[in-house]
Amino acid sequence: MTLNNGTTMSQGPAAGAARTPGYAGTLAAACCAVFVAQVANALPASLNGLFQEDLNTHGSQLTWITAAFMVAVVCFEFTFGVLGDLFGRRRLVAAGTALVAAGSVVAALAPTVQVLWIGAALNGLGAGAMFPGSLTAITAFTRTLRQRAHAVAVWSGFLSAGAAVSPLLGGMFAKIGSWRGSFWVLVGLALVSMVLTLVLATESKAPEGRKLDIPGQITFTVGIVLVLYGAVEGPESGWTTLPVILAFVLGACFLAGFVVVELGAESPIFDLTLFRNRAFTVSSVVAVIGMFSFLGACFATSMWLGPVQHQDPIRVAIPFLLLQGPAFLLIPIVSRLLHRVAAAWLLTSGFVLMAIGCLLCTRLDVADPGLGAFVTPALLIGIGFALTVSSVTAVALNSVPPNLAGMASATTNMLRDLGFALGPVVVGAVALSNAGSAFAANLSGADLPASQTAAAREIAEAGGPIAVNSLPSGAPGSAAHGLALDALGSGYSNAFLICGIAAALAAVLTAVGMIGVRPDRSPAQSPAEPSATERGGAPEPATK
Repeated sequence: MTLNNGTTMSQGPAAGAARTPGYAGTLAAACCAVFVAQVANALPASLNGLFQEDLNTHGSQLTWITAAFMVAVVCFEFTFGVLGDLFGRRRLVAAGTALVAAGSVVAALAPTVQVLWIGAALNGLGAGAMFPGSLTAITAFTRTLRQRAHAVAVWSGFLSAGAAVSPLLGGMFAKIGSWRGSFWVLVGLALVSMVLTLVLATESKAPEGRKLDIPGQITFTVGIVLVLYGAVEGPESGWTTLPVILAFVLGACFLAGFVVVELGAESPIFDLTLFRNRAFTVSSVVAVIGMFSFLGACFATSMWLGPVQHQDPIRVAIPFLLLQGPAFLLIPIVSRLLHRVAAAWLLTSGFVLMAIGCLLCTRLDVADPGLGAFVTPALLIGIGFALTVSSVTAVALNSVPPNLAGMASATTNMLRDLGFALGPVVVGAVALSNAGSAFAANLSGADLPASQTAAAREIAEAGGPIAVNSLPSGAPGSAAHGLALDALGSGYSNAFLICGIAAALAAVLTAVGMIGVRPDRSPAQSPAEPSATERGGAPEPATK
């Protein structure tokens, strides 16, 4: 087949069947690693209700369990990409699994929610190494665009498989014993993954021109932590309180400083020139917005069924099979689509499905504990995510200069995970702020005994309506349980609405931004000729 740039691409099985030595083992180890990393990420989803009961947590403390993981991932993913390029991706992934094992031990033994945050942060550090390390490892051993698309689809499928299995794992152990047992299982999974990585994966690196960027790492980390702190604490502490305002202002200053540092850095951890490529820029922006929508919807679902409705952890896990399972089950279909269909169509279609699913969730009745109403919206969101997560990754990796594979992989993962981090934070802020305002208004007009009203108001001021919703029958303030439940239902319905709007925005940006961007086509190398990715690089950028 002759391409529009004059090069010739071979047809037939030989073009896609050639396998670089080490490809199969590296792919297997990478998929196992990303599966374990995502299990660590998603495990708290079915356990939020149990955390609240066992560790006496309130709204923002529950948000920080998820946020601590994602903040650690986002803050250090850039540097981990550099470390993988310098010292080897296999070593990086093995070190990450060791950190996940250590963090899971801390979480399993946590006597307080604050210690659980530490365990989650350690898990996030480990996953932050495993995500870019495993992705770059497999792209370093692909010869053709078709093989690369298949590898990325498989990798993304195992990412979602981990997220689908994790809540079920947590729910099973919560049912038969304690939530702590699920973290001990995660310890075992991490150790198995580390052994498989060391035995099966082939080492790859690309140290040319790569150096650690300490000023960039510091300014980025401090800026992200401060901004996310303000977003998490704002709903309960108040958006106009001094600590929250200072967090936003100082965070914005540090992030601006990060941009300045990167523009002048000899070896930046985030090469801003990557955004001169339109396909990379569009995929990066919609990755943040779209993944925010997806994980925001997942977090809202876990909170709706857990701390709000107090459902059994096993029942909480069931919708997550529909939210995360399609990305794994549809691996063969998505792999073929990535090679045959323009990325703009896949991304736009996926985001549209996610938007419809999130908007359907706004019609859920918080007083109805049945799971039937979740089936259609969860399945739409899950199929939409399956179409987008692989497409975003493939577009980004197929659009970078050959010498920036590690940075592109780390950047792609970081932006996706930044969206994941923003999801629970913004959803928590929107839901709890709206619920708090609605509860205060409803309580003032409620016909309740004065003692019950005073107790409910005092408890809500300390822990929000979610604390009132969890009061046992007969306790002071428990008469306001119905008001708290209605307020929380309203708050999380608004959160689903925000997620739906974000997914729709991502669809529009993709459809408009990708106009005129032709699908990337790279000539297939012969078996004797190493590709750019085999040398530690990435495929050539698309012709615009």
